[in-house]
Amino acid sequence: MNQHSKSRLIFVSGGSRSGKSHYAEMRAAKLPGQRTYIATCPIIDDEMGQRIAKHRQERSGQGWMTVEEPVELIQALRNCHESSVVLVDCLTLWINNLLYHAESRQETVCEEDVADLCLQVAEASRQEERTVIFVTNELGMGLVPADKTSRLYRDLVGRCNQTLAALSDEVVFVVSGYPLTLKEGTIL
Repeated sequence: MNQHSKSRLIFVSGGSRSGKSHYAEMRAAKLPGQRTYIATCPIIDDEMGQRIAKHRQERSGQGWMTVEEPVELIQALRNCHESSVVLVDCLTLWINNLLYHAESRQETVCEEDVADLCLQVAEASRQEERTVIFVTNELGMGLVPADKTSRLYRDLVGRCNQTLAALSDEVVFVVSGYPLTLKEGTIL
């Protein structure tokens, strides 16, 4: 992997509504330079559209450039090469979008595919001197899903999380708004 000496990957995980996105945004806001927010959430209904509009409004005037890219995350990371801080929110929706698009084309996505894509995400993230912060949900702490597609989705997100956490310099788990640092230091 082409690792730039001044690149830094920060992986932030937690449950839904745990405060992980807020934590990631606060970390990013403290860093100098141009900031890009890569949003992976597509507008699927009116309520989601309202949530996205609210998030856009909260970031406006805060020095963020927003890129909305639900599927082509690797290219989005390559395209924001001028930013010294990039926040990807979130990997969970990115995996959902990959799975949805594959199924709509009657294709399959397996854990090995996701692991390979995550390696490419990490490589694209390290192409520049910058900090990239990934936000994701921790899905593996609940019941085993009842249907095949939900189990596959959980497995794909789990593989994504394990792969990018291993490649990140720092791993933080957010619980009820409180960050717990799980890993600090260099890549394994």
